[in-house]
Amino acid sequence: SQIHFEILRGHGDTVSSCHFCFEDTKILSCSYDRTVKLWDVEKGFPIQVFEEEHTAPISECNLTPDDRRVVTSSYDNTVKAWDMETGKMLWTVEHESIVTSCNISCDGRYVISGSDKENTIYVFDAVSARVVSRIQGHHKSTITRCCFHPDNHRVTSVSYDKTIKLWDMTTRSTSITINEGHSNAISDCCFTSDGHYLCTASWDRSLKIWDIKTGEFQCHEPVSLSQGHEGSVSSCLFSQDASLVVSGGYDKTIAIWDTETGCKKLSLKGHWDWVTDVAISKNKKWILSASKDSTLRLWNIEKMDHIPSVTESRKARGSKIAQCEECEKPFLCLQRSDSEVISRCVFCRLSS
Repeated sequence: SQIHFEILRGHGDTVSSCHFCFEDTKILSCSYDRTVKLWDVEKGFPIQVFEEEHTAPISECNLTPDDRRVVTSSYDNTVKAWDMETGKMLWTVEHESIVTSCNISCDGRYVISGSDKENTIYVFDAVSARVVSRIQGHHKSTITRCCFHPDNHRVTSVSYDKTIKLWDMTTRSTSITINEGHSNAISDCCFTSDGHYLCTASWDRSLKIWDIKTGEFQCHEPVSLSQGHEGSVSSCLFSQDASLVVSGGYDKTIAIWDTETGCKKLSLKGHWDWVTDVAISKNKKWILSASKDSTLRLWNIEKMDHIPSVTESRKARGSKIAQCEECEKPFLCLQRSDSEVISRCVFCRLSS
């Protein structure tokens, strides 16, 4: 591969979740080996290990926006918060069954978790750990992922039941339910940093981008990203500027998608087993992947656009760079037909 990568070894089992933190200088990961590790990107090894608290695999880890606390969810029926500096545990919230997912609101005030007992979502105070809301029977089957909308008022969850739900913390009711989005279990969901779009990843081998802001998806199809993975898609994440989507799959690969065109730019191959999670640095130079093979991989995609296969596929699509009439940013203009001239980028077209 023409993409340079590093392998981070240190976990003893499946790495379930990974993130960049501290301005992309550090990496946070958690594993079925019941530990959370903080890695130094430069050195490539762990500088802090959070351990001996969880008694079963850790399903997910997340950081508060200020990088000062870590929240973990586990198959030992708990969600725990840790102090990043001391590595000490701050609190534990007991659930009635395994916890598959956890997330922290963008203002750092709330934590949500998805529990298997009655497919419940819990919302609790990030400091006091007091339960604020308990939404029982929210889904008909296991909740695979839950995350906060950047507005901090809404919570999205996806499930084996193939549905996507947005729950409003203010009105304490479900504001959006999407039933027909995917033909198989939905494994992951993530928002653009402005909260306008939601991406979902599914075992039906596709990803979909939903316009949550204008509700465009209710009358038009969402943008579908397909033919990127040969098996179920396990994870998805937007880059900070929403120009890329990165996805991981059970086919052991990572796909990089151009959101503008809905086309795959590149596949990263190298893991020896399922890719369980992906992350992308703020400056879009690095992609991070976690795998069932017990490793993390750090891929340098800085020169991605100069790789022959990327430039060739762009040529094959007959695209040209144009300037958007509205936001004046350059975008990849795909010729739909000879008669139709597209003068605005996808974000301006979708938001109008």
